Amino acid sequence: MKKILIVEDDILIAEIERDYLEAEQFDVTICQDGEEGRREGLKKDYDLIILDVMLPGCSGFSICREIRKEKDVAIIMVTAKKEDLDKIRGLGLGADDYIVKPFSPSELVARVKAHINIHERLKGSASRDAKKNEFEQGAIEVAKLKILPLSRQVFVGEEEVELANKEFELLYFLASNPNIVFSKDTLFDRIWGLDALGDTATVAVHINRIREKIGTEEQNSKLIETVWGAGYRFRKN
Repeated sequence: MKKILIVEDDILIAEIERDYLEAEQFDVTICQDGEEGRREGLKKDYDLIILDVMLPGCSGFSICREIRKEKDVAIIMVTAKKEDLDKIRGLGLGADDYIVKPFSPSELVARVKAHINIHERLKGSASRDAKKNEFEQGAIEVAKLKILPLSRQVFVGEEEVELANKEFELLYFLASNPNIVFSKDTLFDRIWGLDALGDTATVAVHINRIREKIGTEEQNSKLIETVWGAGYRFRKN
């Protein structure tokens, strides 16, 4: 049974979410306080965390940041604010998705299922035997950057760099299609899907985060180029 953590201070909303998820055979835990939710998310292993932005104790943003550093778990952020800043900031901290209140519980369940399936598919590719044959099965090495798709690992020199799910998918897609310019719209559709909520500003946020993480070596700092008015490309000469 898949385990879901709901961090939501409005108990009525949390209980509705729990009821719908339990009807789909999920094991659900509720935390109403930000600090309690942070401890629970770090202490135990969950398949997905539904994380409200505005919480007593500490904000959903800080919780997302801490959990993402320690755990490879899908995170859906919930916000009552419709400003793009909140949405983009949440995704920039490593959230996999966001949803704006009020929302349909059935929509939430659909998103939960989709992200758990994506997470399982990505994790399932990282078997020990597969790792031995990375370079025969799509690994990419450019300058001092190495991308291992089967184990979902990224190395800058000899040091491993931790990327969130969408960051890895975006980097690998660009690196797999070198010297081709992709618009923000195309990248958003390819990585987040045609039915995803959000906008192309999300792409820019993720590109900046990837650059910060892989750009510690001078040779890597210019691998992802901005083509003004057109989009982005991965430079491979």
